[in-house]
Amino acid sequence: MTISTHVLDARLGRPAEGVPVRLERGGEVLAEGRTGPDGRITGWPSSEVGVHRLVFDTGGVSEFFPEVVLSFRVSDPDAHHHVPLLLSPFAYSTYRGS
Repeated sequence: MTISTHVLDARLGRPAEGVPVRLERGGEVLAEGRTGPDGRITGWPSSEVGVHRLVFDTGGVSEFFPEVVLSFRVSDPDAHHHVPLLLSPFAYSTYRGS
């Protein structure tokens, strides 16, 4: 199983490059990285079921949201999980992508 994410800056209408992101499970940091020029981080491995967290350091993109934490449950350890973040100045949204 792999976990990926994608950060989109809705204010500018383009990917958010250079956003620091951590993948956590059970309080343990599993992976860390920064979004690339396309706003993506791909291929983080995780073979564990359970609740995972993506912690986005969004202070460089949003003055209102210095950090966004997205929690999601992995129930199928063989499935790919893509969890994007769409960030606006005063709102954000997410969904399970493909």
